Amino acid sequence: MSSLFPGFETFNVVVESNISIYGLRGGSGPPLLLLHGFPQTHAIWHKVALSLKVQYAVVLIDLRGYGASSKPSASDDCPEDHHLYAKSAMARDCTVVMSRLGYDSFFLCGHDRGGRVAHKLCVDHPSRVRKVMILDICPTKAMYEATDQSFAYAYWHWFFLTQPAPFPERILTASPEVMAEKCLKGHGRDIFTEQALEQYKKQFREYDAAHAMCEDYRASMCEDIDEQKADERARRKVECPLRVLWGRKGVIEAKFDALAEWRSQCENVDLASCALDCGHYIPEEAPDELLQHLRNFFA
Repeated sequence: MSSLFPGFETFNVVVESNISIYGLRGGSGPPLLLLHGFPQTHAIWHKVALSLKVQYAVVLIDLRGYGASSKPSASDDCPEDHHLYAKSAMARDCTVVMSRLGYDSFFLCGHDRGGRVAHKLCVDHPSRVRKVMILDICPTKAMYEATDQSFAYAYWHWFFLTQPAPFPERILTASPEVMAEKCLKGHGRDIFTEQALEQYKKQFREYDAAHAMCEDYRASMCEDIDEQKADERARRKVECPLRVLWGRKGVIEAKFDALAEWRSQCENVDLASCALDCGHYIPEEAPDELLQHLRNFFA
């Protein structure tokens, strides 16, 4: 049991050959799956999970490639194949985990990379998700298409991590403390608790974890965009109600019309979608506001 999550029990679910997903579960009521982003783990939810488990059966997982979950690696013969980290694969992991835990359908909330997994999960498995909340992203394809000088400067890691292996992996593991602080936008201990921050930094010290994070971003630039284009051609959208929240001090507010972007991808964008008075890391920067939105939307 994690000291950040008293009252939660841990689990490992084998989702396919040699790949298992680590997670925690606690509470009772309607099931709620929470998905973290880069470069984080399930620990991002520690400021909201204890309150949520009073009303919900809360499930937290480490996405494939992160934390204590498996970190599969593609064959050396196919260095340009990143399908193991496509968001469709990560979404499938989530459906298997929730099925094994006994949940046919569930509420869903994803931050950052977890929001991208949540987006694909809703499109590929519409019967599984009752409602979805997505935190501080716009759809992947739209963000790449809007790239300009200011976006590339702010989201430098998108273009660094996608460089061919093993270049970015070696840089990450050679200077793990520096890279972790840089990727976490320099907020450090002002926002993140010591235990959570240590979990995030650990991923920069281990080559397989660094490689998995890079593969996640390589897949976004290739497989994920291809899948989104195919979904758009087939007119496949998020069918369940969606609420999107973003930080008023972040890049989404500065460079995108978040509501317009998500309305292009979703049949039912909730009218209470809005910007919160914080930056990117909503679950750790604005936990009280997030809790209010989660309880209101998933009520």
